[in-house]
Amino acid sequence: MSRFVRASKYRHVFGTPNKKEQCYDNMKVSRSAWDTNLVKVNPLFISVNMEAGGGGAFAVIPHANTGKIDPPLFLGHTGAVLDTDFNPFNDHIVASGAEDSRVMVWQIPEGGPTQNIETPVLTLNGHARKVGHVLFHPTADNVLLSASADFTVKLWDISTGQQKSELASVHADLIQGLTFNYNGSLVATTCKDKKLRVFDVRTGAVVSEVNGHQGIKGSRVEWLGSHDKFVTTGFSRSSERQLFIWDFANLSSGEPLKSETIDTASGLLIPKFDNDTSMLYVAGKGDGNIRYYEWVDDEKALYPLSEYKSADPLRGIGFLPKRACAINECEVARIYKVHPTMVEPISMKVPRKADTFQADIFPDTVGPEPALSAADFFAGKDANPKLISLEKGFVPSVSAAAFVTTGTVDLSSPGRASGTKSPAISEKELHEQVTALKKENDDLKAQVTNKDVRIRQLEAQLEQLKTSA
Repeated sequence: MSRFVRASKYRHVFGTPNKKEQCYDNMKVSRSAWDTNLVKVNPLFISVNMEAGGGGAFAVIPHANTGKIDPPLFLGHTGAVLDTDFNPFNDHIVASGAEDSRVMVWQIPEGGPTQNIETPVLTLNGHARKVGHVLFHPTADNVLLSASADFTVKLWDISTGQQKSELASVHADLIQGLTFNYNGSLVATTCKDKKLRVFDVRTGAVVSEVNGHQGIKGSRVEWLGSHDKFVTTGFSRSSERQLFIWDFANLSSGEPLKSETIDTASGLLIPKFDNDTSMLYVAGKGDGNIRYYEWVDDEKALYPLSEYKSADPLRGIGFLPKRACAINECEVARIYKVHPTMVEPISMKVPRKADTFQADIFPDTVGPEPALSAADFFAGKDANPKLISLEKGFVPSVSAAAFVTTGTVDLSSPGRASGTKSPAISEKELHEQVTALKKENDDLKAQVTNKDVRIRQLEAQLEQLKTSA
């Protein structure tokens, strides 16, 4: 055995769970048997699939609303909600897919909902069976992917309500996992037919297809960030849990670049890759533990780092975007772990005592601005995500950018949206709003100036009193 220990900045990363009063407790989390993470997280809110009688529901909860809660619900679906996803470029937009075969796009009120919301801003019809996955594009604004139990994957432009492309007659069974590559030009999927596929997201053309995990249980896929590789988790024929790393450039070989046998437990493994730290987190449903590894692309090697251990099994996990983590506390990830009636945040930190920004563990990360518009993307353009520096910490957005498109997409008239669009703001109204904001800004500046003058006067009087005394 080697006497040398491999050096790594993240070797001693440790997880700290929140106290119970700082968790989201007393929740009726969905009991649906569909394979889903149950929770999604953005810098302002968490979204949780909920149990509801007579239809489907999910809750959107501001981060500060912890403890025992009874949150308002989004109630537009007539079947159980199976998946949700936040728009990465508008923190107040969330999409949902459900057993009623529909995809809905919702506007989250400023500060979070205070009462149940039943009407979405956009309803997308076209899938013939339950919609199990919804996923926003990583670089293009208002582009949404959905996958259904009808074995199809559809790409939507939610700013116009149009379906832009469809991948049909390719998957022979249920789609179990899907992921965009770094610039969003490709999508990888795992399927119950034990195939791993990569296809062009705009044309629907299959770029590559290979045999994946050969076990009968579920499989997941996650692209390794900016690396030209992705990871899959699944089961062998003898029900061993496996982790494969695939090289996209060499998929034709039919063999993974790296393969790891984890154990023989029965829970599905959920992978999540952090491109900033090159750390791969792997959590098993029904497990209490979360393993994490470091991928070194130059060496094409996956190194185990450590493991977060807990006696409480998880049902799903969500990850907070890096730009919202506690940078001053060296928090490199925050994991939201789903229990049967609670969501528990777990803070993953590098143990450092420093009062300055740690640039080596916090490189520039994906920011809140899209690199492309939907029109540019569908015109054939590709772009990597826009990056931001974390040195000044994170400042959340203070206003909800309105999403004005509303209606229903009916594929009986392909590419056309029916319904009513909210009226666009006129140039006159926009000018009036700008003028009002400028006046408010000038008034605030005047108040600050007056207060500064008054402070200087009081300081002078205080100095005179000290002199006379």
